[in-house]
Parts: sequence; C-alpha cells; structure tokens
Amino acid sequence: MTRDLHIAAELDAYLRRWPEEAATVEQFRGLLDEHQRGTGSAYVRDRLDGHFTASAWLVDRTGTRVLLTHHRKLGRWLQLGGHADGDEDLARVALTEAREESGLPGLVVEPALFDLDRHWIPPRGGVPGHWHYDARYVVRAGADERFVVSAESLDLAWRMIAEVVGDPDADPSLRRMARKWREAGAR
Repeated sequence: MTRDLHIAAELDAYLRRWPEEAATVEQFRGLLDEHQRGTGSAYVRDRLDGHFTASAWLVDRTGTRVLLTHHRKLGRWLQLGGHADGDEDLARVALTEAREESGLPGLVVEPALFDLDRHWIPPRGGVPGHWHYDARYVVRAGADERFVVSAESLDLAWRMIAEVVGDPDADPSLRRMARKWREAGAR
C-alpha cells in the first residue's frame, strides 16, 4: 500500500472512531488530495499553504501522565512534535520527535491516529503565518522516565492527564486529547 493510501485509510478509521470530527478529517483529506495532485509536497515545511506535522501524546507506563513541553518558540505547554521534513510516515515522525525532544529511551508508537488538529502558526522571522495539519499518535514511555530538555523546549514536565482535562489554562487541543484518553479508558 502506498503511503498516501495508508494515510487515507488512517483518516477513514479515525472518522469511524470520532465521527463528530468529520470537518477536521475533511480538511486533512483536502491537503492529502492537493499533495496527490502535485501542488507541492504536503510533507515539507516550505509548502506555506499548509503542511503535515506530527505529534506525540507521550504517556507514561501507567497511562495516567503525559509528558508536555513548554515550547520555546510558542511559549505554551504543548505535546511534543514537529515537522515531517519529507517523511510521509507520520507515526514515525511523531516517534522521532518524541525521542529527540525528550531524550527518553524505549519509546513505542501506536500506529493508529489518536488526534487531528489543524492550527495556525503565526509569522516568525522571515516565515509567514501558515497552517499545520498535525497528526497525533500515542507514544508510550518505557521504564526510564527521566527526560532531557532539548533546545526546542524551555522545560518538560509530566502532568496528570486527569488534571489536563479540567485545566482552563491548558491548550484546548491538550484538553481534547486528555478527554479522548479518559473516554477510551486508555492505559
């Protein structure tokens, strides 16, 4: 199966699980369709009409905590993640970003999409504002949970997922992922 067909199948499965997010799925399908029509790779950051990124909902072994980054450029607490930089395997991108940004050994990614989020990135330096189409995957930590703060972060912290659900100051997409995690009874 080609990578584009794989992503299309992932989007179909995601829609079956989260039918209330049909509008978001359609936005992702639209970007994938543009990519397939050859309007520029949707997997590279140079495509300023919008491009795919991937993130990790990085949970501890018990499934009760999530590792968050105090993002250096955005100044907010968010999940770990980043640009695909040409890699069309977004689950692999999420795992790579989690490894690079946390320094945690023994991470394992679950291949199914966990969350989708299209969000605006404001202009910064010489880069104009643009859309990120962020595919999010569950990544599980191993036994060693001692992280290393990378240059991309101001700080990292394990947070109780139950606290994220009700935190009015948390990013809305973090609260949504925390709710999904709890509703699914994930562990």
